[in-house]
Amino acid sequence: MRGSRLIAAATTALLLAAGCGTSAGEPPPAGQPDKVNTGVIAIVDVAPIYLGKKQGFFTEQNIDLTLTTAQGGAAIVPAVLSKEFQFGFSNTISLLVGASRNVPVKAVANGVNSTGADGKDYAGLFVKAGSPIKSPKDLVGRTVAANTLKNIVETTVRESVRKDGGDAAAVKFTELAFPDQVPALQNGSVDAIFVVEPFQQAAVAAGARKIASSYVDAAPDLTVAMYFTSNELLQTNPDLVRRFTEAMKKSLAYADQHPDEVRAVLADYTKIAPEARAALVLPKWPAEVNRASVDKLAGLAVTDGLLPAAPDLATLLP
Repeated sequence: MRGSRLIAAATTALLLAAGCGTSAGEPPPAGQPDKVNTGVIAIVDVAPIYLGKKQGFFTEQNIDLTLTTAQGGAAIVPAVLSKEFQFGFSNTISLLVGASRNVPVKAVANGVNSTGADGKDYAGLFVKAGSPIKSPKDLVGRTVAANTLKNIVETTVRESVRKDGGDAAAVKFTELAFPDQVPALQNGSVDAIFVVEPFQQAAVAAGARKIASSYVDAAPDLTVAMYFTSNELLQTNPDLVRRFTEAMKKSLAYADQHPDEVRAVLADYTKIAPEARAALVLPKWPAEVNRASVDKLAGLAVTDGLLPAAPDLATLLP
């Protein structure tokens, strides 16, 4: 599957990068800020880093921050290892899969958390209006769209099915980018979709019906994603990693306390209309990782066969 293949290729990418002689992540000339390219996804989850850049939190740490979008965390991991990015944003399952395969990355800051409120989360599992699917257990033998395969969508949706009494292993997944999921649901290409904001609002506008808040089903206040770097950068420039982490923590706290500014900054990197931005359900952005929820995800990933065994979280978490 595409997501797992990309992570499996990460070690190869690291070896290739080692022979390139790139200076990415190395200290700049005296007096110059560190140029840092960070891989993100164009979704609400990453609003804090955009807001932090705008507020000058990274400049305060002598970081010249560039933000580059990708489809998902599974693609960002290899890009960090190949030094295309110095830091990246990835969902927790991608990072756990990487850790289980000894991919040399480490989380450095929290990314985004579920609201923890069933039916009122910033993400959800949807079916189209009139669908015979009434609850997650009805997805047995049916197909769900996920932005990347072998990932947090599969893990959390399967947990929703399991909690509803269905055979979680019998649910099928197909990879579709978030913008393509509502049209696919409408035309019957898939039976259900799992989307985050702003695509959740598009699903609601299209008349889709939410049948589960899968992030909430997986764990209370789930840490959905984190910011991470390569072990190489951590070893060669620990001061840069420390400064990025400090700026990121400040950005997360600021975003959590200023929802109106979060909605405003979305105009900088998405095409969400003002009225849609006002309707968004915002996630939570605590400054610290919910370690218990990461441990729960690791256990679920083992249950679903994504991991042979739970990795040592001490090697992954900050």
